[in-house]
Amino acid sequence: MHSSYQPLKPATNKLLKKRWDGAAQDTHRKKVVGAKPVVDTKSPATYTHLQYKMKKMQVEEERHAIIDRDNRHLLEKMSAIMRTRGRVDNWNDYQPKSFNTFNTTI
Repeated sequence: MHSSYQPLKPATNKLLKKRWDGAAQDTHRKKVVGAKPVVDTKSPATYTHLQYKMKKMQVEEERHAIIDRDNRHLLEKMSAIMRTRGRVDNWNDYQPKSFNTFNTTI
């Protein structure tokens, strides 16, 4: 290689061209050193109306309300049984009927 400066583009004054190319190279190196990343590595924005399923929460709340109501109803029945000593009213007060007998009562 030649020891003298060889510009890429032709110039009338090689000394000024060398100085200008050096200044351009210095600014380029400063820009390369101070470059910041362009790729966005942050997580995407989360929207609350997509994160929380409001309809699912409403259905679940209604289901819990029905269960609570049924539990309260059963508790009232159990307390009534406890208050009345739990008597059972399933007496069979009917006459057994049979097709094998002729109008006889047993």
